[in-house]
Amino acid sequence: MAVTPDNDQLLRLAAFSAVTRLAEMRGDLTARDLSAGFEFEGERIPLINPRRGIFKPRQMRYLLSIKTVFPRSGARVWYDDQREVHRQIYEGDEAVDYAFMGEDPAAADNRWLREAMENRIPVIYFLGIAPGYYQACFPTFVIGWEPKTLEARIAFGVPREDELEFPESAADRRYALRDVKHRLHQTSFREAVIAAYNGRCALSGLPEPLLLDAAHIMADRDELYGQPVVPNGIPLSKIHHAAFDAHLIGIDPDFRIHVSERLRRRHDGPLLETLKQLDRGVLHLPVRARDRPDRERLAIRFETFKASA
Repeated sequence: MAVTPDNDQLLRLAAFSAVTRLAEMRGDLTARDLSAGFEFEGERIPLINPRRGIFKPRQMRYLLSIKTVFPRSGARVWYDDQREVHRQIYEGDEAVDYAFMGEDPAAADNRWLREAMENRIPVIYFLGIAPGYYQACFPTFVIGWEPKTLEARIAFGVPREDELEFPESAADRRYALRDVKHRLHQTSFREAVIAAYNGRCALSGLPEPLLLDAAHIMADRDELYGQPVVPNGIPLSKIHHAAFDAHLIGIDPDFRIHVSERLRRRHDGPLLETLKQLDRGVLHLPVRARDRPDRERLAIRFETFKASA
């Protein structure tokens, strides 16, 4: 395939569509998901280079993706942006820093960053949210390139149908960053809660993370108790999460499960019977005591459950 501006644009849009479909199917993306790439006109196109954070396929003229790995506990942190990017997003900066590859600004990877900036090329930012897991943020733009500090500045754009608009103003960049912040909050919280329970539903024991949500004990809009911390979360399957949010299932401060009378008096199939059998059972708890549901939060939530009966 000849490398031309037209081919680059077609491939870029195809990559964005492929990542959108993948995220819809898989949710948070794994390194294996990304390594598989996507098919374009009978050819397999990679999305990332597994060994490098800055990637341009040979079939494309400009940079396609950048990646930040979330370091494992105790593992070496190679680049400052591994530590800083989440902080910068949460603190509400208009843009975030992205470290150059190595210390030579003229290296090919770093030139790709500069070319993307000069040509306002939209790229995919695979943002590490947990060890081995990524959130795809696009369109993302390189808006600064600093050889002295060996860093680029990255700003997020707002995805719109058939449009990949460059964030011209500070207001545009802040708006897009708020969206990324919200999604990062949700995904990081989910991964932390599910990992604490070894990927199992705390009510049923279902061992399939793709079918689990991280249910808040206290809603995140609650300024006092709604923080995105593991003791404010419980991993629940979709049906159990819905029942918990509707106050059809409650959990008391001693981790006992209560099924509402409304459900208990119904008789309509095996799924309902399975829910009813949870009554007076005990929550499956994480191994670490510090990850267990906060009793004070449970007590407040349980009062709402009782009042809804």
